[in-house]
Amino acid sequence: MEFLSFIFLLPLFCSFYLIWKWVAAKRDKECFILDYQCYKPTDDRMVGTEFGGELIKRNKNLGLNEYKFLLKAIVSSGIGEQTYAPRIVFSGREESPTLADSISEMEEFFFDSVEKLLARSGFSPQEIDLLVVNVSMLSSVPSLVSTIINRYKLKDNIKVFNLTGMGCSASLISLDVVRSVFKSYRNVNALLVTSESLSQNWYTGNDKSMILANCLFRSGGCVILLTNNRTLKHRAMFKLKCLVRTHHGARDESYGCCTQKEDEQGRMGFFLGKNLPKAATRAFVDNLREISPKILPVRELLRFSVVTLFRKYSRRCGSTTKGAPTKSVINFRTGVDHFCIHTGGKAVIDGIGMSLDLTEQDLEPARMTLHRFGNTSASSLWYVLTYMEAKKRLKKGDRIFMISFGAGFKCNSCFWEVTRDLTVPGEGNVWNDCIDSYPPNSLANPFMEKYGWIQNEDESTSKLPL
Repeated sequence: MEFLSFIFLLPLFCSFYLIWKWVAAKRDKECFILDYQCYKPTDDRMVGTEFGGELIKRNKNLGLNEYKFLLKAIVSSGIGEQTYAPRIVFSGREESPTLADSISEMEEFFFDSVEKLLARSGFSPQEIDLLVVNVSMLSSVPSLVSTIINRYKLKDNIKVFNLTGMGCSASLISLDVVRSVFKSYRNVNALLVTSESLSQNWYTGNDKSMILANCLFRSGGCVILLTNNRTLKHRAMFKLKCLVRTHHGARDESYGCCTQKEDEQGRMGFFLGKNLPKAATRAFVDNLREISPKILPVRELLRFSVVTLFRKYSRRCGSTTKGAPTKSVINFRTGVDHFCIHTGGKAVIDGIGMSLDLTEQDLEPARMTLHRFGNTSASSLWYVLTYMEAKKRLKKGDRIFMISFGAGFKCNSCFWEVTRDLTVPGEGNVWNDCIDSYPPNSLANPFMEKYGWIQNEDESTSKLPL
């Protein structure tokens, strides 16, 4: 009888064991952010109106038309007077950069932010199991990953990934690499380092499609400490819920809209094509189509489906009211509390806000980050996140939607859950010394006040340089 009972219970015990093992394995694959550190360059690298004007005047390849274009671009960019540039432009050597300049630029960021993050978190370099670095426009030998390993003497069996050419959405690609490793290994601590090298890519020619990058891109970076160790869950700030990557590189039009290249005179820079907005919209729509079912409640998805079907039926029957909107708008605020938008430029922020029907409060973190730090490429999202934290808006259970764009053309997005109240900003928050002054009364750029007279200049009588 006991033997029969054992035979009967054995499958049940096995089932419980397999379920327990599956649940434990799934929990080991979770991805948490323990801490992160955004980089604030020193004040001697700050680009104010006075220095910005001097920098433009130094470029002897510019004429009156280029001055007018730059004035319009800078004034409408949404960037303020406290953004940062690489040291090479302050020493007046932007026309003759070297590889050493680019490496020095990255080392200044690495050695400041990695050190601060490790010290604050209490982690020793030997506890880091995975290192992922993304800097799109710099590839050196030894690699940038090796630079960090050498500096902090990380262990010799550390797993490393060095990503280049991934554009402004590279930090979420790096995050996907971390997540993939977490699925295969238990109790891993990862360091994600994201930045951009501008030293060798500060454009000194007169091609308007390449000059524009100088008006938007600024120095910055972020270091993020992640883990899938369950015993550290209580220390986590955020938990990754899902991540979606969309790549339109197979489309020639999308592929060529953002490229690092040389102009006709051989000057290196970053080209931004006129079809960029169209490429971004296509990638954005495809990305939303995939991530929406993962982050929105069923009731909103059902409402959206019903409204869409009704409008399609109405159009077929010819009963649609003239002038009525024909596009269904899904309400992302039903599943999202905070929107962390890439600071690609004022037009990018406005476009996402219009597409998702967001309020000015939803867009405020991205607008203020663009104003204070500019477009810091792949690290931009994390400056936006620190703004939310500094404003004491992040509470346990809140949901954060991150959206980024990058060359290729790519749109990547992810969804986070806040795992503890973050109403007391951390000591490493780059906004701590200025958050009380944001948002300012006006985002007007003083360039117009100082250089607005250029608009009335005539090419035949203009006294250039300014």
